[in-house]
Amino acid sequence: MTDNDIRELIIIGGGPAGYTAALYAARANLKPLVIEGFNWGGQLMITSDVENYPGYADGVLGPEMMAEFRRQAERFGTDFITDDVTRVDFSERPHRVWVGEDEYRAETVIVATGATARQLGLESERKLQGRGVSYCATCDAAFFPGKHVVVVGGGDSAMEEATFLARFAAKVTIVHRRDEFRASQIMEDRARANEKIEWITNAVVDKVLGGDRVSGVRLRDVNTDETWELDADGVFAAIGHDPNTELFLDQLEHDGAGYLITRPHSTETNVPGVFAVGDVQDHVYRQAVTAAGSGCMGALDAERYLAALQGHLMTAEAAPRL
Repeated sequence: MTDNDIRELIIIGGGPAGYTAALYAARANLKPLVIEGFNWGGQLMITSDVENYPGYADGVLGPEMMAEFRRQAERFGTDFITDDVTRVDFSERPHRVWVGEDEYRAETVIVATGATARQLGLESERKLQGRGVSYCATCDAAFFPGKHVVVVGGGDSAMEEATFLARFAAKVTIVHRRDEFRASQIMEDRARANEKIEWITNAVVDKVLGGDRVSGVRLRDVNTDETWELDADGVFAAIGHDPNTELFLDQLEHDGAGYLITRPHSTETNVPGVFAVGDVQDHVYRQAVTAAGSGCMGALDAERYLAALQGHLMTAEAAPRL
């Protein structure tokens, strides 16, 4: 698709935040273009059952929910490009966005490219994603009542995930490749005080075991290379997330981890007319419902920015010429 017209809004990214922004913008008659990426749908595309999103009393498959989000935005006139943005230029208005050699321009841009959970890098892990392998205890802990789950990691995220999982599971085993932890002392102490949590150090997960669902893990001692198997019903990789912000780091303010910085009580970035929503700027909550909420905020912020811009232009046109 080639479009040389200047649009009012381009949304980069297709997940809960991007599609919700598109829905609100389309209903406001902004005719948004969503460049959703090849891997549209975000992290929910590797999630099986979603039971904590309001309105789905019986739960819903992650990919099915994202398809419904997309269809709803399309119903109100959103245009889509299922490809990846390769370059942006926010140095002047209209802002410029490229997909390969095709250039698109818009008065406002909403960045909704999300974040990616760091994975263990195992083929067996990929095969069992959504079938016992998870990256979010808050999302999936309730699927493991009375079960044994393994948490991989040694930072605050791992301690927090393990402590939360212990509210549901019968036993939680933390597996860490070293015998010292990066976690803050208070987070480690809290996990160690929980009698449901056990610890295996100086070990890594070599393979996630299971056919249709996770049945265990094969562990390897990093000092001796000895391997052994541990029965488990679930594996939670808690080794961090990476925001998908590489395209924007030289133009938009960001923190040390690469998350985009927005102004308080707003989705505005440091560049006027450019907004950031969802996990690309949220490293605290990282839920589909909070991403959707911030997508709504981004669309409203963009709409108000455009209204103010239009008012300024109309005032300038009405000014007397001296």
